[in-house]
Amino acid sequence: MAVVDVINSKAEKVSQTDLSDTIFNVPVKPNILHEVVTMQLASRRAGSASVKHRSDIRGSGRKLFRQKGTGRARRGDIKAPLLRGGGSVFGPDPRSYAYKVPKKVRRLALKMALSVKLREASLVVLDKFDLDKIKTKEFVEVMNALNMNNALIITDKKNENLELSARNVPDVKLLSIEGLNVYDILKYKSLVLLESSIKGIEGRLLA
Repeated sequence: MAVVDVINSKAEKVSQTDLSDTIFNVPVKPNILHEVVTMQLASRRAGSASVKHRSDIRGSGRKLFRQKGTGRARRGDIKAPLLRGGGSVFGPDPRSYAYKVPKKVRRLALKMALSVKLREASLVVLDKFDLDKIKTKEFVEVMNALNMNNALIITDKKNENLELSARNVPDVKLLSIEGLNVYDILKYKSLVLLESSIKGIEGRLLA
C-alpha cells in the first residue's frame, strides 16, 4: 500500500493514510485511457444539428407549371431542393454520438488515471474542507495556501457552501465520488481527495 500524507487547509501535515495498490498503483496503458476519454467526449457532443428536408418545408404540393411546352426545365412543387427556400437533400438530422465501452474497461481506466496522479505527485489528500459560509474569497485563500490554481476536488457528500464558493473560481472543479471520471482527472493538474472520500472511491472501484 502507498502511504501518503494527509494535510489540512493550511497545508500542514496532520496524519498519514494508506492508498490501495489495486486502485492507485496500476500499470498505465495509454490506449485504454484514450479509448475511455474519447467515449466521454463523444457522449458530450450535442448532436442537435438539423435541417429541413423536402417534406418538412411548408408550401403547396402543386406542380409549378406544365411538364412540356414552356422551354424550361421540368419542375415539381415549390419545395424542391433546387429552388430557393426548398428542402435540403443530405443535411444533418439530430443524432446521438454516444457509445459505450465495457464497464470493466471504464473501471480500469479510472484506476489508471488515479495511478497517474499519484505517480506524478499531483494527488493531495485533505483532511477536510469545511467553510462556515458561502465565501469565494475564503475558498481562494485555502487554494492559495495549498499552492493550487488548477485542481479537481473530490468530495464524499454534498457540501453546498463549498460548491457555491468554488463555482466561480476558474480552473477548479468539484465532483462527488459518483461523478469521478477519467477525463476530468486527467484534465486538471492536481487531484484533491478529501480523506473521507477515499473509502467511497475504494468501495466503488473494488466492488
